[in-house]
Amino acid sequence: MAKKQFKAESKRLLEMMINSIYTQREIFLRELISNASDAIDKIYYKALTDDQLVFNKDDYFIKITPNKADRTLTITDTGIGMTKEELENNLGVIAKSGSLAFKNEIEAKDGHNIIGQFGVGFYSAFMVADVVTVTSRALGSDEAYQWESKGADGYTITPAEKDTVGTEIVLKIKPNTEEDQYDEFLEEYRLRAIIKKYSDFIRYPIKMDVKTQRPKEGADNEFVEVQEEQTLNSMVPIWRKNKGELTDADYENFYNEKRYGFDKPLKHIHVKADGAVVYNAILFIPEHTPFDYYTKEYEKGLELYSNGVLIMEKCGDLLPDYFSFVKGMVDSEDLSLNISREMLQHDRQLTLIAKNIKNKIKSALQSMLKDEREKYEKFYQSFGRGLKFGVYNEYGMHKDDLQDLLLFTSSKEKKLVTLDEYVSRMPEDQKYIYYAAGDSIDRLEKLPQTEMVLDKGYEILYFTDDVDEFAIKMLMKYKEKEFKSVSSGDLGIESDADKKETEAEENDNKELFTAMEGILAGKVKSVKASKRLKSHPVCLSAEGEVSIEMEKILKAMPNGQDVKADKVLEINTGHEVFQALKAHKDDQDKLALYTNLLYNQALLIEGLPIADPVEFTNDICKIMV
Repeated sequence: MAKKQFKAESKRLLEMMINSIYTQREIFLRELISNASDAIDKIYYKALTDDQLVFNKDDYFIKITPNKADRTLTITDTGIGMTKEELENNLGVIAKSGSLAFKNEIEAKDGHNIIGQFGVGFYSAFMVADVVTVTSRALGSDEAYQWESKGADGYTITPAEKDTVGTEIVLKIKPNTEEDQYDEFLEEYRLRAIIKKYSDFIRYPIKMDVKTQRPKEGADNEFVEVQEEQTLNSMVPIWRKNKGELTDADYENFYNEKRYGFDKPLKHIHVKADGAVVYNAILFIPEHTPFDYYTKEYEKGLELYSNGVLIMEKCGDLLPDYFSFVKGMVDSEDLSLNISREMLQHDRQLTLIAKNIKNKIKSALQSMLKDEREKYEKFYQSFGRGLKFGVYNEYGMHKDDLQDLLLFTSSKEKKLVTLDEYVSRMPEDQKYIYYAAGDSIDRLEKLPQTEMVLDKGYEILYFTDDVDEFAIKMLMKYKEKEFKSVSSGDLGIESDADKKETEAEENDNKELFTAMEGILAGKVKSVKASKRLKSHPVCLSAEGEVSIEMEKILKAMPNGQDVKADKVLEINTGHEVFQALKAHKDDQDKLALYTNLLYNQALLIEGLPIADPVEFTNDICKIMV
């Protein structure tokens, strides 16, 4: 029979299919298996309306047969088959989908949905094959026909022999080249892996004869190699089962099988949504952070399935960054896929699913925080930093979603507490939520700046993550209570009598403080009497939006931002060190020595570097001799 040419637009599309539409060659097997599943589904639909046709699911399967000697890979199905006209129309005109036409004719029932929508997946076979041969016999027909093509050059259709209804596709696998190894698609282990990855949940058995070893009869510890037909796919996905029939162990096994992590998940979330968008999802909250979680290399995302067929391994659009720790999958039939079924069109369905998933995760975390506090704290130790970054990121857009999930160590409770728990314990006269930011809790507990707040009986939250203070600055307030650093210029707790006393001290020592400001020119904004110090001689406080801790963090960043806090050197005028300082106010050398020592002491308390350590040690030696 004479070779027929593809239509011009089909020829161009085929060339595109082979060279650029699909990003991974292994996709071809997913597409051909999906088409085979569609063909069996069509018989199922026919049986719904044809009393003469009985659908016995056990009679239907897909068979994969590699042949290394002939370099062929055969995909056989027991589906509805194609007539000569259907071979012509479905395979001769690219992007005219027989599945789509069938879908329009017959209403979907009983949860069975035709996968194929574009009619282009079949041609992905040409990415790995020089010749594609399709032999098909349609349901109700005694005749079979063979469609054969070597690619864009065209195709032939000829009569053929086939004993059973269904379709057989034979791919003549391309020879290896220096750049590409096509042999992998003839290897049993590779085919098994591809099927497990993309087609594990196809609803019909995918079978293959595999080599296995059996004990040799009559011989101890001897084995013989045999060929044995095995079913390679699970068929029934866990997410389509009723929640009531699944145990925690079932979910954990699924987590391990999918290699979502090497730990045991803290919590699973099983979603069956039937609202504006229909989808199933199983989500996991891991116990431990992946080794690359806080690096640029970490890739967030959920596995995305369309009717049980894996479309994307990591769909990042389904998770906000602050919930990027979540592992799992989503399966939906409502997704608008692009022509290669490899990527999503950004549409309303995807947005709705993502929004719903975000709310489900948030609810699960809130529930864990309320009912399983120990488990939540374990989660928070691993992923709390990401939640805090979520508060800070995108100009605080998500702060309302996340603020009730935050935990900080409390000076009073000596453990992690929520902002709500802190506020609920605040005395009536307390105006602010107080916090101290630094490298460690041990260092923060010793800060001179905490003395006055603790003496008032107020609780302090300890911030030890570099993102903490930035997140709180973005929150600004919680339940109408503003946040206040213990190192801020005005703590808002001084009595009028304290303020008057401090003002009097500053007036009395104005000349001395001015001289000290001159000595520390460029290092501090001012020197003043402290309202907060009780037992310590000196400390640094900050005025303005940038705190001393924020300055440290910004300077430590790779780009080394030169941002400085407006530092104030606070002097405890009731301390004996200040009396020694006053005694030498007329001795310029001694005053400079003592001032620099006090300033460097304040830097050390804050964990800031001393500009000249040698000079500092020399100054200490001077006062010792």
